[in-house]
Amino acid sequence: MVHGRPTPLVSGVILAAGGSSRLGRPKQLLPLAGEPLLRHTLRNALAAHLHEVVLVLGRAAEEIAGAVGDLGQRTVVNPGWAQGQSTSLRAGVGAVDPRSAAAVFLLGDQPQVGPLVIDALVGAFHASGAPVVQARYGASPGNPVLIGRDLFPELLAVTGDRGARDVVRAHGDRAVLVPIGGESPRDVDTEDDFRALLAAWGRCGIDTGTS
Repeated sequence: MVHGRPTPLVSGVILAAGGSSRLGRPKQLLPLAGEPLLRHTLRNALAAHLHEVVLVLGRAAEEIAGAVGDLGQRTVVNPGWAQGQSTSLRAGVGAVDPRSAAAVFLLGDQPQVGPLVIDALVGAFHASGAPVVQARYGASPGNPVLIGRDLFPELLAVTGDRGARDVVRAHGDRAVLVPIGGESPRDVDTEDDFRALLAAWGRCGIDTGTS
């Protein structure tokens, strides 16, 4: 309960529809600890206190969905993924349960964002009701970001190869930043990025499943 009212529901949306053009192979399927990278991101979201998890796929959706498996997520395929990030953002927003008061947006290639980080954002939203709640690493805001339903129309109006960044910035004066320890999660866009992820994963004492 929040101030005597039922606790608002919060959905999770994982954006994983990109074509991995810089990498040259589906980043969602990169081997990490013996499993596809995206499966780690998905498991983290499902372990958090979210009402539901919506997974947005695009290129090679059937192959990726088969490799990741059904862990309890709801999968949405964005046929217009090649037209840019905004199409996946709109697909994810459109699939969120109408009962949810907000959604946490996660990037499929950031498996280091654990459930505790997600829960910290959800808790800050429940405490503040802020329209934007964002992780902060040191002095810099980063991913993930929670956006309230009141801003969904603005997300649906985003076009081209753009995500939610402009909407988040437009409401920065009302945003709550949640301090998160450690370094900001990095995207996996290149082979160097993937090697850096494997090194970081190994430093945490986790078997990367690679030889």
